[in-house]
Amino acid sequence: MSGLTTHVLDTARGCPARGMMIELWSIDQARMIKKSPTNFDGRTDSPLLNAEEMLTGTYEIVFCVGDYFGERRFLDRVPVRFSIEDAAGKYHVPLLVSPWSYSTYRGS
Repeated sequence: MSGLTTHVLDTARGCPARGMMIELWSIDQARMIKKSPTNFDGRTDSPLLNAEEMLTGTYEIVFCVGDYFGERRFLDRVPVRFSIEDAAGKYHVPLLVSPWSYSTYRGS
């Protein structure tokens, strides 16, 4: 099933990042598509894009890391820009994050 999802793990505390605000932007259309907090499992309650909303193009997920950790001594917003080349594909963009570092990859 196609769609776009995310999952945020707080590596400083060793748990899902509950309550982190996430923004999804269409870079091609220069507009915000969705804004949603993560749930108890560090995921959004619904996909960022469902099968009917999937379009090819360039997107950016902005993770509001500074607000989540309650500090901006180093990281504030973490943007992850990526391309959707196959609108029928499944895209999963996880973020592993602490107040000082982050990592991402294309998940399954």
